[in-house]
Amino acid sequence: MLENRDYTVIIDKSGSMSTPDQRGGRSRWEEAQEATMALARKCEQLDPDGITVYLFSGKFWRYDNVTAAKVAQVFQENEPSGRTDLAGVLQDALNNYFQRKAAAKTQPNGETILVITDGEPDDRKAVMRVIIDASRKMDRDEELAISLIQVGNDPQARRFLKILDDDLQSAGAKFDIVDTLTIDEMENMSLSEVLLMAITD
Repeated sequence: MLENRDYTVIIDKSGSMSTPDQRGGRSRWEEAQEATMALARKCEQLDPDGITVYLFSGKFWRYDNVTAAKVAQVFQENEPSGRTDLAGVLQDALNNYFQRKAAAKTQPNGETILVITDGEPDDRKAVMRVIIDASRKMDRDEELAISLIQVGNDPQARRFLKILDDDLQSAGAKFDIVDTLTIDEMENMSLSEVLLMAITD
């Protein structure tokens, strides 16, 4: 299932991402860079084109065809600041997927979108709407997967991710396309291990 699939990573670069994590004292931003690197390496074995990387706060930036060699440069060009407008960046990534699908440019096994975030989004309802609308455009359950991975331990972010994981179908989503992981569930895994697990899950 890993092969013939596209991978997009969306990374929160809001101000709180510069917070050091309890486990090892590195910032969430540094952990996100290391994890993106591991993911890019893994995906290169399956898809030499590299992955799509978005960084977002109040605005978002999109980088295409990111290979492991290019990850460091993407992170050097950015630093954490600003808000958490998750709805805007997710909308762009999903629009992009459906445009490519319409042009028959998607991979046969679809796409996985991994979101690394540490806080609650600015607009929870907008995030839910974006995901529900996307699910209604899908033809089959497997074609699109969104994994939201929480770094840090904001309890409100955790509650919101759980809602996305468990309640979207009752709110009108056609398929259950969201999977979430919180720090608690990762136990002693590094973020890199978690991302690799998310793409093989």
